[in-house]
Amino acid sequence: MGRRTGHGEHGEGEERHGPSPPAAAAVAAGDTGMLTAWGEDARRLLGWSSDEVLGRPAVGLLAEPLPFAALRRIASGRSWAGPVVLRHRDGRRLPVRLGLRLLGDASGTAHWAVTATTTAPGRPELDARVLAQLPVAVAVYDREVRLCTANSAMERLVGRRVAEVRGLRLREFMPGAAFEEFDRVQEEVMKNGETARLESLGRPPGDDRDHAYAMLVFPLRDGSGRVTGVSAAVYETTEQFHARRRLDIVNEASTCIGTTLDITRTAQELADVAVRRFADMVSVDLLDSVVRGEEPGPLPAAGVLALRRVAQQSVLPGCPEAAAQVGELDAVPAYSPAARALVTGQGSLHRTHEPDIRRWTAYDLARGRSVVDYGVHSLMFVPLCARGTTLGLAIFIRHRTLDPFHADDLMLAEEITARAAVCVDNARRYSRERSTALTLQRSMLPRRSPRQAAVQVASRYLPAGSRAGVGGDWFDVIPLSGARVALVVGDVVGHGVHASATMGRLRTAVRTLADVDLAPDELLTQLDDLVVRLDMEEGQGVAGVSEQFSGEVGATCLYAVYDPVSRRCTMARAGHPPPAVVLPGGRAEFPDLPAGPPLGLGGLPFESAELELPEGSLLALYTDGLIESAGHDVDAGLALLARTLTRPAGSLEELCDNVLYGLLPDRPGDDIALLIARTRALGAHQVVTWELPDDPVVVADARGAAAEQLREWGLGEAACITELVVSELVTNAIRYAGGGPIQLRLIRDATLICEVSDTSSTAPHLRRARIFDEGGRGLLLVAQLTQRWGSRQTPTGKTIWAEQALP
Repeated sequence: MGRRTGHGEHGEGEERHGPSPPAAAAVAAGDTGMLTAWGEDARRLLGWSSDEVLGRPAVGLLAEPLPFAALRRIASGRSWAGPVVLRHRDGRRLPVRLGLRLLGDASGTAHWAVTATTTAPGRPELDARVLAQLPVAVAVYDREVRLCTANSAMERLVGRRVAEVRGLRLREFMPGAAFEEFDRVQEEVMKNGETARLESLGRPPGDDRDHAYAMLVFPLRDGSGRVTGVSAAVYETTEQFHARRRLDIVNEASTCIGTTLDITRTAQELADVAVRRFADMVSVDLLDSVVRGEEPGPLPAAGVLALRRVAQQSVLPGCPEAAAQVGELDAVPAYSPAARALVTGQGSLHRTHEPDIRRWTAYDLARGRSVVDYGVHSLMFVPLCARGTTLGLAIFIRHRTLDPFHADDLMLAEEITARAAVCVDNARRYSRERSTALTLQRSMLPRRSPRQAAVQVASRYLPAGSRAGVGGDWFDVIPLSGARVALVVGDVVGHGVHASATMGRLRTAVRTLADVDLAPDELLTQLDDLVVRLDMEEGQGVAGVSEQFSGEVGATCLYAVYDPVSRRCTMARAGHPPPAVVLPGGRAEFPDLPAGPPLGLGGLPFESAELELPEGSLLALYTDGLIESAGHDVDAGLALLARTLTRPAGSLEELCDNVLYGLLPDRPGDDIALLIARTRALGAHQVVTWELPDDPVVVADARGAAAEQLREWGLGEAACITELVVSELVTNAIRYAGGGPIQLRLIRDATLICEVSDTSSTAPHLRRARIFDEGGRGLLLVAQLTQRWGSRQTPTGKTIWAEQALP
């Protein structure tokens, strides 16, 4: 058996026999626990000679029983090491660190190799050879946390030899906040005896960059378990520190960049994150086409590139070092590193003393003054590239941070800029689609209210303020025959260009069906068939079936027809919210109008209801976004709408604004269409009606009565054409109606309207009469002499009408 001894400096001993150097001993015991070998080192350690102990049980040397863990490992033949207390020959107790290891000799006999090591009490010691071989910097401190010894790795780390600083505390020879913190942690470990770990940044002597260090401080105990000092193992974690830092910044960027589909907001988020974490100033410039939401074109190979500054941030309030302000154009010459980064799509790292940077700052005087005034020393140019397209450029600057940018900073900037570029491109695409849908939507809505006297109208359309995009809400005011007017509001399922296009098709269909003068419930039935066909077109080819519902096309609609002569309003709705009616007295109500199914279900009936509205009544038609955008339930939204409509307003336009301000949040989550109409009435002085028998002789009387009425109205200049129209229409009614009463009505409105009603449901058709035909010329003359003419079905037959301009 060999032996080893530890060497170290000796302090004052506290044992009653005085100080003694650290000692180590090695002995052997058989598998029965009897001592079989005893050397001189063992005698010096415990005082027993070999004659006194050989052949006796090894446990006789123990002052205290072995720990249970040791007994369990010995029983299983495994090695063990730990503190025990041995009995010296003179009777004193000797704490040592015992090591047990099972060995076998050439004959196969098992022996236990036993080592016992002790150190001088009150001093932590460590073999100098062991310290020198450790790959990490290690230092040992005494009870007062003063340096006892350290290995060469620690000497290189602190830039001092142990002989120069022995007996000093760490903060006394390594000034700085990080080392004061290390010193404080060592004191805590000395007091509480618990291992501690600390990580901090520090700058080694002769280095221009901060390094990250992790310190593991653990207590050193004597044989009795008393803490007699501390040991510190320090290892550099700069790479791991920067890797974690990059990961933290990337994680922050993933949550903070791209929170909205707004280009400028996304660019500002990039600048904010970078300045908050590693740059002193950041600017983000985009191509003008990108700012407008358009597809960026090719970059010019020469000349000056013009970029629009959309965001910037700085550690200095107000970004005083910026060469351009937000919203301004920033000129980038082709020879500059910024232009090269744009053209090549590769980021680059630069110092301000480089020739290209000096040339650029000489060309751009404002940028040159900023570099000098604020001490800019390091820059990075990182292009914003997404999906193979360059969108702009991010410039990172340092002037307050002493360290220049390094390659790992460029890597980090490229990571977060790449994410921001994707978000900017998404925002650009969204802006382009939203702008296209909004343009399409607005182009299909009425530009101005058509000329008609039945109602006074005001309207509003608000696109959604959320990411959902523009929807398919629409409204319309359609003049009908007989001075009537149709009021329409509808809502197409979905958002975006597809919904806007579907809305345009439905609006056109409603106008076409309204020209046929269908009743509201019949019009919705025809519109429902159209939506079903559109949905089947979307579903064609699904699972190989030629006619399949896609479920992508659907809508709700409310259609109302108001007659100013009778003051009656006929309405029908298809799954749409009910209209609001405010009577002249100020009472608001929602008529009990059958809801009807949404358009696109097919095969279900629609019902209409008729109301008589006093002149001056308000009729409000709207889409569901108005009563649901503020988070209200439907009943609460309807109640709030009713209260808002009854509040005083100077005009319908003001009333529309009051409704929107009172019911909507700042950014509504759905499109809103609102149409408010105030009813008018045509009095007896504007409408004259004659009941005529089915007799050809009354044609002359009808002409005379019409001419006389026009003279009373002061419209004698129009009498000639009106007499001819009355003659032709009454004659046709007598000839083709097949009996029954005939009604002639003149209406003086924005135009002069002549209507003849009979009991026949057969509609007349305009045709060109041949040379020998006796009929067919009357309606042709009517069509030539009037602005427009047509027919509509009535519950008792039909009405043929013609409108002519007033003189």
